[in-house]
Order: sequence, then C-alpha cells, then structure tokens
Amino acid sequence: MSDLTASLRSIFSDRLKEREPLSKHTNFRIGGPARWFVEVRSVEEMQKALQKAEEAGVPWHLLGGGSNTLAADGDLPILVLQMAMRKMVIHGTCVEAEAGVLSSAFARATVEAGFQGLEWLASVPGTVGGAVYGNAGCFGGETGDRVVGVTVLRKGDVVELGSSDLRFGYRDSCFKGTNDVILRARFQLQPGDPAALRVQMEAFLAKRKASQPLYAGSAGCLFKNVEIQDEVELARLRQETDIPEEMLKNRRLSAGWLVDQLNFKGEMIGQAQISREHGNFILNLGGATASDVVQLIARIKTAARDRFGLQLQEEVEYVGF
Repeated sequence: MSDLTASLRSIFSDRLKEREPLSKHTNFRIGGPARWFVEVRSVEEMQKALQKAEEAGVPWHLLGGGSNTLAADGDLPILVLQMAMRKMVIHGTCVEAEAGVLSSAFARATVEAGFQGLEWLASVPGTVGGAVYGNAGCFGGETGDRVVGVTVLRKGDVVELGSSDLRFGYRDSCFKGTNDVILRARFQLQPGDPAALRVQMEAFLAKRKASQPLYAGSAGCLFKNVEIQDEVELARLRQETDIPEEMLKNRRLSAGWLVDQLNFKGEMIGQAQISREHGNFILNLGGATASDVVQLIARIKTAARDRFGLQLQEEVEYVGF
C-alpha cells in the first residue's frame, strides 16, 4: 500500500489525499474515508493512476459530481478518482464537453450560445460524464437523445465510440457494468433563440425546485421508474390501485408515485427519511449513515414486491459496499 501511495504522490503531488471522507464529496453527505482520493485533470493522469492501482490490485471508483452516489460507512480501502476535466468546445451546432463539466453549467453554456436541446439538463445535478453514463433525463428529454459520440479510456487506450455503439436505454447505456472511463462526449444540438431558451430553462429549474426537496442531502431520485411489461402485469396492478392516465399512456409507473401508494412518506430510520414532498427521495437530515439509507431502501423494495409484485431498481451508484 505504501508503494501505491508513493506512486500516486509522484503523479499528483499534494493533490493526493489520504483517508478523505466521501461525505465531503457526495450530495448525500454520507460516506466513510477513502484510502486514496484525488482529482484527475488530464487523460494522462487518469491513465497513470489506473495503471498503478491495477498493478497494486487496489479497486478504484470514478466519481463525478457525487449526485447519484451512496458511499459506505467506515474505512473504504479504495482509490477514488474524481473527474476534474472540465473543458467545453463548440464546433457549429456540435458541442463537446469533458466528463467533469457540471451538467448545469453545460446546459447554461449551450443556452447562452443559442443552441437548443439540453435546456432541461440545467436542473440535473452531477456532471456530463455521469449524465452520459446513466442516460440522465427529465421533462421529456434524455441525454442519449443528443449524444453523437463519446471518447473513453478502455484498458489504458483512448477509444472513440459513435452513436451506434452507445446503446442508450432508460437510465442505461453501454457503459453500465464496464470499466470504461468516459472522458468527453459530443452533442448535436439545434440553433435556437437564447432569450426563449433561457425562459424555458428557468421554467424547468423552477418546476424542479417546487417539486423536489432540495433542503437536505440526498442522491436525487433513488429508484428508476417502472416499465409496465405486458397486459397481464397491467391487469394485476390495476387490481391493487388506480393508475393515473398519463402513466398508463406511457406504460411507465413513477417510482415516487409507487412509494406514495405504499404510504412510506416521512418514514425514518436513524436520520435518514423518505421525503414527505417526493416519495422517490431519501434525505439525510443531518446524521444519516449509509446503513440507515440501505435499510430504508430494503424496506421500500420489500413492500413494493409484496404488494405490487414489482422489483424496484436503484438509480443510485453504490461505492465501497
């Protein structure tokens, strides 16, 4: 371990932090200390750090903005690499952003430049890399709708991927379950009026602020919405509850609405609470642990399975479990 510390120190100098609390770097404000933590500012730094970690047999985790992350309690014997590559370049209506660019800043930059297609992204916390990885979306838009290419680091090599390689799905992409590191992404947008786009963007932000609890630490929406698989499942669900018409039309059940049906709003374990405003948020009221959150997640998933026969799937990324 001391050899890895020395190797990382040679790459990052005093930017290397040891036993750094992940609670300082996640929106949940939860997480024990990572044995090594560093901000990565270039492709070369990322290549060197991953090579050293793999040679030492040390697991690593890539962290973006920390918005969709639940880190474990206690000491985490891992290397955490926070993406700090944050350049943006505009080529006509094709806009390229490095993975560490904040989603909100990227959306605002495209609006100010007079490009439409990502106004909704201003209301999504996290980074461009995280948005691509999880195909983030809201208000009828999804990241994958606009991505035309992604540059990744794959087994030490820089690889270019086209749109046909990315396999975007609902909160899904080809990157799930791989060790590919997203370095930058290219988005194809359309010309628009900056003033009108600004109004639309602010409307999205206001709607997000009015509907979601932003006063406490959280990972954002905890569970994926649920796709209705077939008519048999739909008939069974209708026996249990009245499904809103909009959800029937889209054949997708809101996870927050499902939690509402289970009467879990306000439920607490320790200092973790299911939001009273939005059932798909678990809040850290000040001293919540990862264990508190995991227990609440398990309680919700068990109730959804027992009542509705549904297996809820988390959007949140687990670190150190």
